Amino acid sequence: MYTKEEIMKLLKTDILSLKLKPGTILSETTLADQFQLSRTPLRDVLKQLSLESYIDVYPKKGNFVSHIDLDSVEQMIYLRSALEKEILKDLTSKLSLNDTRELKEILDKQRLLIEDEEATDLFLALDDQFHRTLFKVAGREFLWNLIQQSNVHYVRYRKLHMLERGKLLQIWGEHQSMLEYIANKNTEEIDALVRHHLRDDMNSLEFLDKYSDYIKK
Repeated sequence: MYTKEEIMKLLKTDILSLKLKPGTILSETTLADQFQLSRTPLRDVLKQLSLESYIDVYPKKGNFVSHIDLDSVEQMIYLRSALEKEILKDLTSKLSLNDTRELKEILDKQRLLIEDEEATDLFLALDDQFHRTLFKVAGREFLWNLIQQSNVHYVRYRKLHMLERGKLLQIWGEHQSMLEYIANKNTEEIDALVRHHLRDDMNSLEFLDKYSDYIKK
């Protein structure tokens, strides 16, 4: 038998990884059988998932995995862009050799995964680790943890982008440029790099058409 906390974690993982595609119905009967949990605690789990935007609950219809809300994605990109521009500029005067080594090790691991089509989730985890490390070194880890609390739409949006051919190499290359700009104290190029890194393809018609089934209408 699973606990409510374990079920919550499993369902969140499956939703964020797109294993549970947006629009998928989450049947209480099926979930109760799968996790060997009675309806009352299961409904507590579903209620919390709804509050955190992982699912949408429609009376008399059921519980559905939420579609990706591009308005939420845009807001998150705006916030991260504003924060990361300042963080990278701050780091041009405080990044130590040990910090540089830590970031480079993350990028070396990322580079090894680029050609592996089965390693997108690992690449995404390292992507988060790279950006989280930037926040941490800049003394802004509280802000990183804060933005993770409203991240369900943005995480899935990023996951879809990483399925695009050639995207992983581009992301890795921009990470390399970030580290180089910091090391060389090149503050003039940071704004444009961060803007492109976080906002690229946000309004791409090709992307919107290809993944229309995943996106909130």
